[in-house]
Amino acid sequence: MTVRLRDVAARAGVSIATASRVLSGGDAGGVRAERRAAVLAAARDLRYVPNVHARALAGTVTPHIGAILHDVSDPYFSQIMRGMQRAAADAGRLLTMCNSYRDPERELAYITLLRSQRVEALIMTGSGLDDRSYSEALAEQIGAFAAAGGRPVFIGRHHVAGDAVLPDNVGGARALARALTALGHRRFAIVSGPERLTTTRDRLAGFRAGLAENGVDPAAPVVVGGDFSFTGGARAAAALLDAGTDATCLFALNDEMALGALHALRQRGVAVPEQLSVAGFDDIPAAAGALPALTTVHLPLEEMGALAVSTALASRGGELRVRHVPATVVSRESVSWQMPEV
Repeated sequence: MTVRLRDVAARAGVSIATASRVLSGGDAGGVRAERRAAVLAAARDLRYVPNVHARALAGTVTPHIGAILHDVSDPYFSQIMRGMQRAAADAGRLLTMCNSYRDPERELAYITLLRSQRVEALIMTGSGLDDRSYSEALAEQIGAFAAAGGRPVFIGRHHVAGDAVLPDNVGGARALARALTALGHRRFAIVSGPERLTTTRDRLAGFRAGLAENGVDPAAPVVVGGDFSFTGGARAAAALLDAGTDATCLFALNDEMALGALHALRQRGVAVPEQLSVAGFDDIPAAAGALPALTTVHLPLEEMGALAVSTALASRGGELRVRHVPATVVSRESVSWQMPEV
């Protein structure tokens, strides 16, 4: 027998209108907590499944969130997705994830596809791109989505107006530079990321600012290009060794590259941190379990994902909402004290 909305309402002891408000994905802010809990419990007990097709005909959006991210195999994004999935499930929303693999054209195509699915919210997860034509195309797509009643949210810095969850990439990198120089390090090598990504530029700018504040020439570190992957970090570390680097500390702009660097250094017989200290950024789960454990900058990745969902689903006001997320240095065994030069 098909379970109907009136059956759920009767089981919960509420009106059909109240049950609809709780289960429709709309604003149920006026429903008391105990009634909302009773409706959700009744729906679960009766195994009620809403008629999404009928709802789509009656409204402008469906209780469905679309998330576009660079690569879910990257632990940075997988941790954020965990938080998004938890928050979406708690809110009774379906979450669809799309991998763009940092391809701008693929990102724009996914936005078009998700708009056709009439998603309620769209979360762009990952760094923005310093590219004018892409930013203009993205702004056009996001503007049309918002005008139709959709709720866009960005995780990371983008050149498009919208609600945002912004990790403190600049401040975290600056704090790391201060911590490393306080340990006596003066010669650095940096494994960078894709140069057009705002995350790359922000972390580089913050690290250089921290060096300058502590008397180190911000232009002095050797910078080797990377791609935010484990393999890219290993390749960059090997290139630095082949070039005869005299750095006492290697800073990789994310943990995946830092872990790749640790692997390459171990293969080449370079002791960490005795011969070369290594630091990363993000504090993914593998960082604490590395050998040696990785000094890094902690971002609350799961919380960022959950915050993006709650921001998208919150009652909207007239102003854009920007949620700033702090970044903190976590000191572990991969960095050691460096005797000052005389």
